[in-house]
Amino acid sequence: MEKFLKLAKKLNRLKIIEKPLDVELEIPHTAYVEIKKEKPNVLLFTNPVDGKTGYRYSIPVVMNAFAGFDVTEQIFGKHPDKIAEEIEEILHIKPPRSLKEKLSMLGLLLRLKNVLPKRTSKEGLSQQIKMNDIDLFKLPVLKTWEKDGGRFITAGQVYTKSLDGKMQNLGLYRLQIVSKDEILMHWQIHKDASHFFDQYHRANRKMPVTVAVGGDPLYTWCGQAPLPYGLFEILLYGFIRNRPPQLVKSLTNDIYFPEDVDIVIEGEVDPQDFRPEGPFGDHTGYYTPVENFPVMKVKAITMKKQPYYYATVVGKPPVEDKYMGWATERIFLPLLRTTTPDLIDYHMPENGVFHNLILAKIKPMYKGHAKQIMHAFWGVGQMSFVKHAVFVDESAPDLTDYEKITEHILNRLSEESFLITEGIVDQLDHSSYEPLVGGKLGIDATGSPVKKSVVTIPDEQLFEKIKDVDPDITELKQYMTSTPIPVAVVKLRKTKPVKAVFEKLKKFKEFLKIVIFVDDHFNDLDNPYMLVWRVTNNVDALKDIWIEEIWGVDATAKSEMDGYYRQWPEDVFCSQPVIEKLKEEGIIDVDTSFLRKYQIIKF
Repeated sequence: MEKFLKLAKKLNRLKIIEKPLDVELEIPHTAYVEIKKEKPNVLLFTNPVDGKTGYRYSIPVVMNAFAGFDVTEQIFGKHPDKIAEEIEEILHIKPPRSLKEKLSMLGLLLRLKNVLPKRTSKEGLSQQIKMNDIDLFKLPVLKTWEKDGGRFITAGQVYTKSLDGKMQNLGLYRLQIVSKDEILMHWQIHKDASHFFDQYHRANRKMPVTVAVGGDPLYTWCGQAPLPYGLFEILLYGFIRNRPPQLVKSLTNDIYFPEDVDIVIEGEVDPQDFRPEGPFGDHTGYYTPVENFPVMKVKAITMKKQPYYYATVVGKPPVEDKYMGWATERIFLPLLRTTTPDLIDYHMPENGVFHNLILAKIKPMYKGHAKQIMHAFWGVGQMSFVKHAVFVDESAPDLTDYEKITEHILNRLSEESFLITEGIVDQLDHSSYEPLVGGKLGIDATGSPVKKSVVTIPDEQLFEKIKDVDPDITELKQYMTSTPIPVAVVKLRKTKPVKAVFEKLKKFKEFLKIVIFVDDHFNDLDNPYMLVWRVTNNVDALKDIWIEEIWGVDATAKSEMDGYYRQWPEDVFCSQPVIEKLKEEGIIDVDTSFLRKYQIIKF
């Protein structure tokens, strides 16, 4: 981490904040605002404090390590596309036919040798200091959101191993501090560490776990890499760095981890001890509900002589995972092509919080090809969590040119374009009517352009026509009116199921094609970036999308009137008093329009 901070300083992208700031809200709110800037900085808080007790932490806090595309590229040492090319070369390796090819293969084999980690019998830099009296509250662990259930380690590298010891895993899970020596392990049901835990649970044995914080930021990225089950994610570190990762053994268990991380927390998880975890404002931009998760009893805490505490902040986009996800997206393209060889490119917009929306460019070879690939996507690892997948052909614009790609898609939609099915969803998804399982929407926009079938009139005139059919309608705005399939976003003051309003709007099919319904609170119809975030979060395709005379999308908050019997979560918002205090003290320097654009505080 110290080496990385020197790099960030050399890039003129390190902002050092020496003023004492509270680990509860002040530090994470500062990072949350900073990471949304066009060119964010890496932040180093040298004087974190506990505002309630007055305790001054001796460990500085680092946030926003992945501060932009350029800084992320520096972390990897090369552009992620270059790493993808190297992976592609390995995937398509062929027997050498000449001396030149043999020499080239030798270099490749030496490269693969560096993937394998080296284990040392000596203690690592991360074990220089051993905490005699275990106390997690001596670490500057943050509370990010006002309604969080407590303080959470948000960038903990969780190292685990299977019951038989044959498989190792590195995951990135949120970890709630519940006492001086207890942590709640939020490994979701689909994750590898949870699969390992199931083995220990069935055997009624305590599961060893080692949590590392800090070190090279690349360790943290490896923890979220979507490798197949059974592959140790730290292998990616060796491949990218082209040198073997140096691992050291934990003091209290047989788990190995990088020897130069900053802080290490060792312990074991009791398969019989489950307690309520959360709520927590997560990367969806909503609070996730309280659920029972297993408890880790801490047995040792070690650290470097001068450690840093690295934390990330999650919430409404854009946040740090925008840049981490960009690297993941580019690097894993070749691996995705192994199951979908006609995939040209794909992109997961950050305001779709990655698993809610994917755009894919393919080379369609036959009728139904796009829908075949949709099913392949929904059956591959973490790609199976994707809720909405849109496919275009090679003639489409760049997938990151959102205006042009949207126009391209809307020029090619018909009733036959849609595939609505059911599958697993992320455990954090709140839109599904039952946990873990929900609707999937696939859109095939690889066909020929369609003809315009609606009459376009100005927003004011269209609103005048529709507002009297139902008093719940409060506002309307149209997008992409030059295309055959314009999109009308309608605000509702919701008093009944949205389908009832949708039925009334069918009489205006001369003017309407796609109608998206949103709540009249916390939504700005002039802010398409946040509307995409809201809509992709709030839709279960099986229940909330209607392909009829017109096409409807219910992106409102659901309740029992909709047949939804879960608890609909709240948005995450920064504390307005904290934001005002940080502005007054010159810690943050953004105006009201910035705060409004990204819905940082309530307006």
